[in-house]
Amino acid sequence: MSSLRHIPDARLDGYLDAARDCILDVGWRRTTLTEVAKRASVSRMTIYRAWPDMGSLLGDLMTREWVGIAAATRVAALDTTTPAGIAAAALSTVRALRDNALFVRIVELDPDLMLPYLLSRRGRSQEALIEILASEIESGQASGAIRPGDPTLMARALTLAGHGFVFSALTMVDADVSLEDLDAEYVRLVARTLEP
Repeated sequence: MSSLRHIPDARLDGYLDAARDCILDVGWRRTTLTEVAKRASVSRMTIYRAWPDMGSLLGDLMTREWVGIAAATRVAALDTTTPAGIAAAALSTVRALRDNALFVRIVELDPDLMLPYLLSRRGRSQEALIEILASEIESGQASGAIRPGDPTLMARALTLAGHGFVFSALTMVDADVSLEDLDAEYVRLVARTLEP
C-alpha cells in the first residue's frame, strides 16, 4: 500500500484535495479514483500509481485531515503539559473533529467506514493522535504536573473516551443536557484523569 511519504507533498495535497472535494459532493461510495483524477486534472494512472484503491486513498485523506486538526489544536493551546492544558486541547480537537466537513459527510453518508476504527483496529490517525497525547503526558509527568503511569496507556484510555464525545455526543443532548454541558464534563474527565 502506498503511504503519504512516497509522493511529493505538493502533488499529494492536490490529489487529496480533489478526493476530499469528491467525497464532500457525492460521498465515499460514489467517489472513484477516475473521478479523483479528473478533478485533480491528472491521468487515471497517476492516481492509480499513488493509491491502488479508494480505501488506501481514504486512509491517507483521513490521516491528513484528523492529524492536521489535532496538530492545529495543540499549537493553539497555551500549555499541553498540564492536566488543564491537555484537557482544553483535547476538547478543541473533539469539537474540531465533530464540526469537520469531511467527518460529518462520511458519518452522514457512509458511517460504516468508521466502524473498523471503533470496533476492530486502530488506524494511522488514531496512532498519531495517541502518540501526540502520550508525548504531552510524558512531558507533564517530567515536570510533576501529571500523575505517574504509562503515558501510552493513559493516552489510549483518553482516546477511547474522546471517541464517544466525537461520535455520540449528540445522542446525549436534550432539553436537560446541552452539548456545552457535555463538553465541560469531558474537560473535567480528561483533567482529573491526569491530575497527580
